[in-house]
Amino acid sequence: MRWDEFTVACPDVGKLAEERFGRDQVVMLGTIRADGRPRLSPCEVDFAAGRVLFGMMWRSPKARDLLRDPRLTVHSVPSDKTNEGGDVKLYGAAVDEQDPELRAEYCRVIQARIGWQPTEPYHLFSLDVTEAAFVRFTVEFQHIWRWNPSGGLRKEQKPNK
Repeated sequence: MRWDEFTVACPDVGKLAEERFGRDQVVMLGTIRADGRPRLSPCEVDFAAGRVLFGMMWRSPKARDLLRDPRLTVHSVPSDKTNEGGDVKLYGAAVDEQDPELRAEYCRVIQARIGWQPTEPYHLFSLDVTEAAFVRFTVEFQHIWRWNPSGGLRKEQKPNK
């Protein structure tokens, strides 16, 4: 489901993701290489037109991965080894965004954020979310939130052993 639909279906994780990704301005993006091995790459993230967007250099390895196999994982950047803010994880499929109006909106958003915008050619992908999670460890507990469309949001709190 598109980002705007996901934030309605799971506002708890959606809000955490928007705050965290907006603050960090970068995520770790997991893709699948042509040989089947995983690739982990930093990637800037922006929100526009009800979508979460990832701009990429033309023909970059991670963009070629997504054009071949759209499955991806998005993971927040840990703050440090304790990572008090927790991990936001999104799973789904990349959508190769070619709509000129959406690309123009993306350029406006990134220009406002960093004072720069890409010039053609570049890749622009959005994420269709299929699953999401938030995990945070405290001294006493593991806080685990999992969401998928069929089960909704499930929150667990497990004691650390």
